[in-house]
Amino acid sequence: MRPGPLNLITDVPGLRVGNADDPTLRSGVTVLTADEPFVAAVHVMGGSPGTRETDLLAPDRMVQDVDAIFLSGGSAFGLDAGMGVMQGLRAAGRGFAVGPVRVPIVPGAIVFDLLNGGDKDWADSPYPTLGRRAYDAASHDFSLGTAGAGYGAMTGNLKGGLGSASCVLPSGLTVGALVVVNALGQATVGDTAHFWAVPFEEGVEFGGLGPAPAIPQDAPLPRKRLGEATTIAIVATDATLTKAQAHRMAVAAHDGMARAIVPAHTPLDGDLVFSVATGGKPLQDPVTDPFQLGHAAATCLARAIARAVYLARAEPFDLQPSWQSRFGT
Repeated sequence: MRPGPLNLITDVPGLRVGNADDPTLRSGVTVLTADEPFVAAVHVMGGSPGTRETDLLAPDRMVQDVDAIFLSGGSAFGLDAGMGVMQGLRAAGRGFAVGPVRVPIVPGAIVFDLLNGGDKDWADSPYPTLGRRAYDAASHDFSLGTAGAGYGAMTGNLKGGLGSASCVLPSGLTVGALVVVNALGQATVGDTAHFWAVPFEEGVEFGGLGPAPAIPQDAPLPRKRLGEATTIAIVATDATLTKAQAHRMAVAAHDGMARAIVPAHTPLDGDLVFSVATGGKPLQDPVTDPFQLGHAAATCLARAIARAVYLARAEPFDLQPSWQSRFGT
């Protein structure tokens, strides 16, 4: 496997991603959309998720495609971002047709960033506007680190952020990942600069430091409270998948989360993964292709998590150091 040309989820043809954030709020929204509706699924493994429209993604539901997926800060308030995304899609004439009416289908998930030092004393929720701005900004290239839904993210020891990565399989299928890292656990090993995801690093995409000299064996203690932590992600491919096959890819992708964050999937995290299939390329081998797609999704997600923390930038009044401010040169 090799990274795609941008090493972003938008290396999957047809996908676009937009960010919108507010430095005063210290929060934001990230939207993934596509030229055409796409198959989507979701798998939740954390104990404290916050979601919108995820029941529609089950294989037995009537709606088979969605128009966009959003990731947002703001805890439950961030679910309002979905309305802003719907407004953008409606203006573009997109949505599930019900007679003469079109209803945009926009699942989403949120992270808790209400205690990160930003000004949350709003009169009206800012998230519908951020959602619309993020949708309108969607393109093939976008910022990582302190950006979009990852703007105010934190982890157990360092600033979190927005990450992405991609790879191309020998079959020609492309896989990508997009993630907001706001975890209770750590992406780095103990007090070192080394990332748990280092076995999967491509080149020096998160520093090229190699493995940590030692692995801590102590039992970790939670550094956040119930509901304050979540890692939310999207993995995508240009393969043609059913909703059930897309669900299996989301399940496999969780392995990448566990490889890159320690601990992961705790009762205090809302960890979940959406999966997306644009249907550009049919599967050539019904056994090997899904097998490799799951592995690639996990690998891309692990790399994207490390990139999110590695690329986060220091800002005034941060409650945590960024990786760059603590370990960078």
